[in-house]
Amino acid sequence: MPLKKRSLAQQSADTLYEMITDDALWQAGDQLPNENELAVQLGISRATLREAIHLLAAQGILVVHRGKGTFVAAEAQRSGRCDLGSLSAVRSRLRDLFEARLLFEPDLAAMACRRASDEEIAHILSLGAAVEDAIRTGRDRTEYDQAFHQAIVSASHNDFLIRLVPIINRAVMEAIQLRSMETVLEEITLQDHALLMEFMKARDAAGAKQAMAIHLHRAINHLHLQAEMELPPFSAC
Repeated sequence: MPLKKRSLAQQSADTLYEMITDDALWQAGDQLPNENELAVQLGISRATLREAIHLLAAQGILVVHRGKGTFVAAEAQRSGRCDLGSLSAVRSRLRDLFEARLLFEPDLAAMACRRASDEEIAHILSLGAAVEDAIRTGRDRTEYDQAFHQAIVSASHNDFLIRLVPIINRAVMEAIQLRSMETVLEEITLQDHALLMEFMKARDAAGAKQAMAIHLHRAINHLHLQAEMELPPFSAC
């Protein structure tokens, strides 16, 4: 039953958390055993283990590097015992993060088109290309994706809004760490970033604003976050 499975994943996440913080089996930066070994050690299935890891990653306890493994985050031992909640709670927090992004990030993209220097536009485009390359070659794109969005915010030259970058970074990181949706999100990222970069290159502020809004709405929909907002019709004019 789904509820029973989530409960087991929660218990497994709690056990892993205790192994890190109380038993100190692994230190910050250490890599956890491989999936098969750890699942046997905990007496759970690999699917349940993955869900438990998702919960801990969303709380900043673990960091998942695609193709490399799962590692203990730098702040894991110093963080107090937290309520890990269920996967639905993680999605609820993600919804709030993406809704916050919808309030300002499309306008930031428009501002960047109007205010960015030629060098800043070139930097944004190079980071977008790096995200695309990471996806196509199967590498972890988290840092590139965060840097891409941060470069757009920085190019707005609004000191107050630049302080909101951590919200963007956290949303990007947590969305990527919901790996059950990662393949879909990668395809969305490839399509939407390409469109956004076209408008940025052309300094089309209205188009960039619309493209960013579409990107965020599509991510919300495919993550099943059910944000109660209407997606405006797209126009390239």
